[in-house]
Amino acid sequence: MDVFIITGASKGIGFELSKQLQAAGKKVIGMARTNPENADSFVAIDLSNTEQLESIMASCISQHRQEATSFTLINNAGMVEPIGLVGSLSPEDISKALAVNLTAPIILSNTFIKQLNHFSGKKKIVNISSGAGRKVYEGWGVYCTTKAGLDHFSRVVAVEQENTQHPVSIVSIAPGIIDTGMQETIRQSNADQFPLIDRFVDYKEQGLLSSAEEIAAKLIRFIESDDFETSNPIADLREI
Repeated sequence: MDVFIITGASKGIGFELSKQLQAAGKKVIGMARTNPENADSFVAIDLSNTEQLESIMASCISQHRQEATSFTLINNAGMVEPIGLVGSLSPEDISKALAVNLTAPIILSNTFIKQLNHFSGKKKIVNISSGAGRKVYEGWGVYCTTKAGLDHFSRVVAVEQENTQHPVSIVSIAPGIIDTGMQETIRQSNADQFPLIDRFVDYKEQGLLSSAEEIAAKLIRFIESDDFETSNPIADLREI
């Protein structure tokens, strides 16, 4: 049995990943604040409350360790807020974004690796990153920073796992620009907060946004391919 643990499973890419993997007969454990329709297994969780993450991840793994042939953690949940120039942001919003976008994936990955240290089946971590972690966007100081941190964390884990007996494969992948609620949030900001807003409005108006369904299907093909385990830990789905 292939077990997939997916954060942010109630909407967007996370929802589509869960839906498509379940249809393919995989065991999916979704994590989100709200329960998605037709969820196989679901854990109600607010990722900004990081103190609970270790025990929840350990429980998810222990429940399926005996029958599982592989485990895959997909750190998909993320938030683009706060949108605004540095100097105008609230400390509370900064802290929440850091927790959801960076601290939570690190804790979940750390627990995943620890709990499965002696598991000999395939083990994979997929971190959903962004081009914003590799390029500067005014007004996205926090978002860019968290995604850059997620990329570099993935590089470190990849190096550390090279010398382990049962290594975990890890890839931090930018999926491209997708028509999700995050894009709606971006388009609802203003030029003072986000000087590049017109570009993102144009993406929508010109039909340049990929669908969550399409991106999820492409991600699944990559995750399940042999290329995943030999991939560079930093990848872009548009180049695969």
